[in-house]
Amino acid sequence: MRTGLRLDDRMERVEVELFTDASNDAVVPLPPRRFPGVLIQGDSLSVIRDDVARIVRACDQGDVAEAREEASYLLSGIDGLLARYTAALKAHDIPIPFLQAP
Repeated sequence: MRTGLRLDDRMERVEVELFTDASNDAVVPLPPRRFPGVLIQGDSLSVIRDDVARIVRACDQGDVAEAREEASYLLSGIDGLLARYTAALKAHDIPIPFLQAP
């Protein structure tokens, strides 16, 4: 018997290619999407959520310096993710979706 939280009952097996190593933030193309995505491990996602919660808490307390420091740390991490993502796409000759003209 299966137990646990599921978003839906549908499960599909697909074979995907790793554009980066299988780290905490692997870049993978998923059919039928046009552009690859970033697979973030659950524990890493939880860390990002905690970072945002610290920023909100600092804002609620009026501690702008603390909020800015936390936000700068979070921004640096996201910049790293974006750099890894764009490098992976460039290595596979895929246009960067957020750099395209409308």
